[in-house]
Amino acid sequence: MEAKYLTPQQIVTELDKYIVGQHDAKRNVAIALRNRWRRMNITSEMKDEIIPNNILMIGATGVGKTEIARRLAKIADAPFVKVEASKFTEVGYVGRDVESMVRDLVEQSVNMVKARKKEEVKEKAAVLVEDIILDALIPPMRQSSPKTSGTGNQEEGQDVPTTDIELNERTRNLFREKIRSGELDNRKIEINIKQGGGGPGVGMVGAGMMDEVSMMNLQEMLSGMMPKKSKKRKVTVAEARRLLLEEEAARLIDMDEVKEEAIRKAEDAGMIFFDEIDKIASGSGKGGGPDVSREGVQRDLLPIVEGTTVNTKYGVIKTDHVLFIAAGAFHVSKPSDLIPELQGRFPIRVELTNLTKEDFVRILKEPKNALTKQYSALFDAEEVDITFADDAVDEIAQTAFDINADLENIGARRLQTVMSRLLNEFLFDVPDKIKSKTKIHITKAMVNEKLSTLVKNRDLSEYIL
Repeated sequence: MEAKYLTPQQIVTELDKYIVGQHDAKRNVAIALRNRWRRMNITSEMKDEIIPNNILMIGATGVGKTEIARRLAKIADAPFVKVEASKFTEVGYVGRDVESMVRDLVEQSVNMVKARKKEEVKEKAAVLVEDIILDALIPPMRQSSPKTSGTGNQEEGQDVPTTDIELNERTRNLFREKIRSGELDNRKIEINIKQGGGGPGVGMVGAGMMDEVSMMNLQEMLSGMMPKKSKKRKVTVAEARRLLLEEEAARLIDMDEVKEEAIRKAEDAGMIFFDEIDKIASGSGKGGGPDVSREGVQRDLLPIVEGTTVNTKYGVIKTDHVLFIAAGAFHVSKPSDLIPELQGRFPIRVELTNLTKEDFVRILKEPKNALTKQYSALFDAEEVDITFADDAVDEIAQTAFDINADLENIGARRLQTVMSRLLNEFLFDVPDKIKSKTKIHITKAMVNEKLSTLVKNRDLSEYIL
C-alpha cells in the first residue's frame, strides 16, 4: 500500500487538507504511522520487540481529535475502529464486550482485504458473467448435444448441422457486442442466484449459555453444513451483471487466504480509537459506586492495550502491535486519574488547543470538506449557485466563536449550527420559490440579519446544539 510509505511530513500535509491547526497532534500521529512501516521493514528479531507508542489526545470537544484518527486510518489504508468508553459502562456490561472492539477490527480488516481481492479478479469475473448472460440470451450449440438445450428444439444425442453451429456462434458474437455496449441492459433474462444455507436466527442456538465467539463459530459451522440453494430470478441484463459479478468475484477469491491476510493486516496496521476515555477515569479521592465500575472497565481494557490474544470467527489475533489512540476532554477528571498501568500504555500525550476565530475562518474555507463547499454542493444539486463573501465568512466565524464563549464550547461543531441557521430558509425555498440557475450571494449584512437572534437572545440557548 503506497500510502504507508508516506514520510511524516507528507502525512501531516495530507492531514492538513482536512484538519485546521493542531500541529503537535498531527506530528505525533504521523511519527506513529511511519514507525509502523519502519517496524515492518526491520529484518532482525528486534521487529517483534518494538511496540507502538499509543497516543492520548487531550482536548475539548470539536477540536479535531476524532477527525485526526479517522483521516490517519484512511491515509494508511488500515483497519480502523472507533469505540466509545460509555459503551462499556452501560447496565448489563460484561467483560468480554471489551474484546468486541478487536473482533470489529478484524471484521473491518476482512472487508478491506475482500474488497481489494474482488477488485483484482473483477476483470476475470466480468468475462465469466458475460458468458452466463450470453448463455441465458442465446444458448450455445454443439456438434452433438448430450442434453436438451434451453430452447427445447434439440433432442438428446442429435447431431447439429455445422451451418447451424456457425450461425449460432455469429449470433452469439453479435449479442456479446451488444451486451458490452449496454444495448441489452433493459432486456429481461432468467438467471440462477445462489443463496446461502441457514435461515436467520441460527446463531441464537444456546443463547445465554455460550460466549460470543462460540455462537459465531456455531453459526458459521451450521451455515456451512446447510446446502446452498439456487433461486431462479427474472431480472434485467444490467441487474444480472451486478448480481452475478458479486457472486463470481466471491467464488474466485480464496477466503482462507483472505482471513490469513486480514488477521495479519489487523495485527500490523490496525488502529483502535478509544473516545471519551475521561468518562472511565475516576475522580481524585473518590471510591465506591460508579467509580468501581469505571476502574473495572479500565482493568478489562488493560490486557488488550498491553497485548493479548483474542478469538474471532476468522482466527486468533494478537493485539501487541495494534495502535491505540485514546481521546478525552478531561474537564472533570485528569489523565492521572486513570489507573497507573493504563496511563503507562499511552506514553505519547498531546494537548489539542481550543479553536480561535481565525481557525474558524480557515475551517470554513480551506479543508477539502469545508462547510461552505458542502453547502455549495447541496445547492449545485438543485442547479443553484451559492457564494460567500469574505466578510460574510468572517462574520459566521465570529458568531460561532462568540456563542462558544458565552455558552458551552463545542468547538468546530458550532459552525454547523450557525451555517444551518443561516441557510435553512434558502434550502427550504429551493426549488419552489428559488428556481434553478439562480445565484445566491451571502453577504455580511445577510449573516447579521439571520443570526442576530442566535447571539442576542439567551433564552434560545436551549435550542442551540
